[in-house]
Amino acid sequence: MEKQGCVYLVGAGCGGPELLTLRGASLLGTCDTVVYDDLIAGAILSLVPDQAEKLYMGKRCGKHSASQEEICSLLIAKARMGKRVVRLKGGDPFVFGRGGEEILALRKAGIAYEEVPGVSSAIAIPAMAGIPVTHRGVSGSVHIVTAHTADTPDGLPSYLEELAHLPGTLVFLMGLNRLEQIAKRLIGGGMPADTPAAVISGGNAPEPAAVRGTLADIVRRTQEAVVQAPAVIVVGAAAAMNLSFEAEKPLRGVCVGLTGTQAILQKLRSALEEHGARVFDAVHSQICPLPLDFDLRTLCEGRNWIVFTSGNGVHLFFQHLARQKIDLRGLYGCRFAAIGRATSQQLWEHGIQADICPDLYTSEALARALCRAAEPGEDIFLFRSRRGSRELLQTLAARYTVRDVPLYDLRADRAAADMARSCLERADYLTFSSASGVELFLREYGEIPQRAACVCIGEVTANALRKVYHKPFFTAPEISAEGIVRVILEAHRQAASNP
Repeated sequence: MEKQGCVYLVGAGCGGPELLTLRGASLLGTCDTVVYDDLIAGAILSLVPDQAEKLYMGKRCGKHSASQEEICSLLIAKARMGKRVVRLKGGDPFVFGRGGEEILALRKAGIAYEEVPGVSSAIAIPAMAGIPVTHRGVSGSVHIVTAHTADTPDGLPSYLEELAHLPGTLVFLMGLNRLEQIAKRLIGGGMPADTPAAVISGGNAPEPAAVRGTLADIVRRTQEAVVQAPAVIVVGAAAAMNLSFEAEKPLRGVCVGLTGTQAILQKLRSALEEHGARVFDAVHSQICPLPLDFDLRTLCEGRNWIVFTSGNGVHLFFQHLARQKIDLRGLYGCRFAAIGRATSQQLWEHGIQADICPDLYTSEALARALCRAAEPGEDIFLFRSRRGSRELLQTLAARYTVRDVPLYDLRADRAAADMARSCLERADYLTFSSASGVELFLREYGEIPQRAACVCIGEVTANALRKVYHKPFFTAPEISAEGIVRVILEAHRQAASNP
C-alpha cells in the first residue's frame, strides 16, 4: 500500500518571507507540492524547492478562481499520491481563509493535516499603517467582519447595524467595493458620522495606500486617492491613530523588479527594502543541476586549473566530488580561480583559498588573470553554467587545453513570473544580474517594459541587453548587488532633483 502524504495549511501573512513563521518556511522548503492563492509574495515561493510542483489556485485578470470543491479535491488527490503538500494562504488560514472547510474535507477523506498560523491582514495591514486595532483607553476590543456575505442582498452582514453600538474597533475585510454601504449602514445604525475611519491597502497589494477620515467622508477620500483592492477598512477611535515611523527613506514609493538566482535576489531585496523600495521578483532563475559527464578523478592527474564563475558552480562541484568519493587531498596539484569576491568566499567555505580572484569581476578580467598565471602545458577546467560566457572559453582556448564542464542550467520560475506580470507595468527599475537573466526575461515576457529603467550588474550583462533593447540604461560600476543598489539610489536622486 502506498504511503499517504500530508497537507499543511500554512498562513503566508501579509508580506515576504521575513513575516512567515519559522514552521511555515521550513515546510515550504521541504514540500513536494505547493497550492497557493493570490497575493502571495514571489519571494515566499522562492523558498519552495525548484523541483517541487507549484499550483496557482487564485484569481487574476478577471478569471474565476477554482471552486472550493476543486481545491479540496486537488489537495486530497495530491496527498493520496504520497505528496507532502503545502496549502499556502495569504494572512491566516482560519481568518476568512476557508481553512476550516479544507480541513473538514481532508478529515472526511482521512488525510493527515496540520494548520500553521499566519499573521492576519485584519491586524497586520492596519499595523503597517500605524493603526493598533486595540489600544488602552482607546479600543478594548476588535471585531473582524467579512464584507463579502453570500446570503444577504448587499453582501454585508444582516447584523451590521448592531455593530454600530459595539465599543472598540471594527475591521472589515474584502469590503472596498461596499465601502459606501458600510458607512451608510453604520451611521444609520447610530454610529456618529464623525467616527474615525481608515482604508488601507498594503502588504502584497499592488498599490499601497492609507487613507484616513471619518465615516462621513471616507468614501470621498478613498475615491480621490484611487485606492485599489484588496484593502482593509478600519472603523473606530483607533483608526485616527498613526504610530508608524515616518522616517524618509530615499527609495520610498519606488518599485523595483528583480531578476536572478536566489543568492542575488536575497541581497538585492534586503538592501533595496532597507532604503524603502517595494520589490518583486520579475524572474527568479532556478538552478537546474545537470548530469555530470566528466570523471573528476582526471583532476588528480598533473597540474590543472579549476575555474568557477559562480557560487552555484562551487556548490555543485563539491557535491559531485562527494558523490564520486574523491578525497580533497587528491587535488593537491590543482590551483583554483574564482570570478569574484562572492564566488571566492563560497570556495573558502569549502576550505580552499582562490589562487586568482581578479579585482574586476568579469569574464574578460578572469581570462586575462589566467593567461598571466597559467603555465604552458597546464590544463584549464571551467565548472559553470551551461549558459556561461563564450568569450572566456575562446580566449583561454587560444593558449591552453580547456575543458568546459556544465554543472547546471537556469530556467525561470513560472509561478513567480505569473505573479509578477501585474507588477511589471508599475516597475520604476528593472535589474539584470547576468546575461542569461536578460535571455530568460525576454523568453518569459517577450519585451522589456517601457516604463522601467534597466540596471545591469556589469558590462557582460549590458552587452546582452544592448542586443535586444535600444533605450538608455544603467550599468553598475561594481559587479555586485551593492553596485546595482548604488546605481538605483543615484538615478532616483537625480530624477527627484530634476522632475
